[in-house]
Amino acid sequence: MEDFEFYTPTKVIFGKNAELQIGREIASRGYKKVLVHFGGTYLRETGEIDKIHRSLEDAGLTYVDLGGVVPNPRLSLAKEGVDLCKKEGVDFILGVGGGSAIDSSKAIAYGLVNDFPLEDLFLGKEKTDKIAPIGCITTIAATGSETSNSTVVTIETQDQGILKRSYNHDCARPLFAAMNPELTYTLPVYQTASGAADIMMHTMERYITQAKNVELSDRISEGLLVTVREAALKALTDPRDYEARANLMWAGSLSHNGLTGTGRINDFPVHKIGHELSAMFDATHGASLTATWSAWAKVVYKSNPARFARFAVKVFGVEMNFDDMEKTALAGIEAWDEWCRKIGMPTSITDLLGKTPSEAQMEEMAEKAAATGGGTIGLFHRLTKEDLVDIYKKAL
Repeated sequence: MEDFEFYTPTKVIFGKNAELQIGREIASRGYKKVLVHFGGTYLRETGEIDKIHRSLEDAGLTYVDLGGVVPNPRLSLAKEGVDLCKKEGVDFILGVGGGSAIDSSKAIAYGLVNDFPLEDLFLGKEKTDKIAPIGCITTIAATGSETSNSTVVTIETQDQGILKRSYNHDCARPLFAAMNPELTYTLPVYQTASGAADIMMHTMERYITQAKNVELSDRISEGLLVTVREAALKALTDPRDYEARANLMWAGSLSHNGLTGTGRINDFPVHKIGHELSAMFDATHGASLTATWSAWAKVVYKSNPARFARFAVKVFGVEMNFDDMEKTALAGIEAWDEWCRKIGMPTSITDLLGKTPSEAQMEEMAEKAAATGGGTIGLFHRLTKEDLVDIYKKAL
């Protein structure tokens, strides 16, 4: 087991009507004016935004709204948010939605208290441990951004085109997260499935490791993965199954708050591969991961077939072939693809995009993904640009 630090300061307010407590929660911490940051039309169509406003008003708080968040959130909107907060005297950022709204809120919070150009933070030119106070109301079970230290944004650059990049620091963990599973009842099927896939991948990226003697972390991970595997199918069958939705929502937080990664080190290679698909084609995040994971797995599994075999047996109930562990490993990879197909997620890039990227596009995505690690990515199995091109081709 590797040495580790585990820090989870976020207060979780979980259950029915949890979002109605946010006014009191913010006021109790001494803040006065709130930026309510969100995307889409859901909050207005359902009246949830009015409930949030009333909660703030009842607590004696003032607020200003900023909508417009889109999937793969744009840094340009976050910059608008920084200017708005400075103009309005905002002292607290409230993200409402899924990972996109919460990550955009984190970007605004970084920009509000730091003097350097905000894009420099995500391009690796600057570092900081300063951020304005943030909280969130989660409406999608997916990224786990409500309790994680991660912020992911899409940057439109002049010299490198569109980039999807992240900055990770514990200061970005929200002060609180209000989580009401009922808010996920009306999610489109595709978003529910994509979110469930993302939850799985956040744990799988930590679980597929070369670390030894991490039995407790392994068992926590396996329990979470089995729970999500089952709950996703239940939620898709009955969208108003509260227990299934609750398990998905809580798993989303636990999968990305660092718990399942304790005692091991990983650098999320499949996320980096998927991020380039999302950046170039504006593909849904979770779907970009299911489209590429098995291609990655088939390239790297021989580096530790026992780890993939354990995944097959413990998570998908594959029978262990003690005479040929590689067959068990491959059966687990196929079981993953079959689960993805059951929930309507793509298992190839062609399925994801409805078209095949060109050779030049795959070269560009591979080069950008490799650049995030200084030329290679993947601690489980080192991947060069050429390896990444091969993975994109195998994923077609």
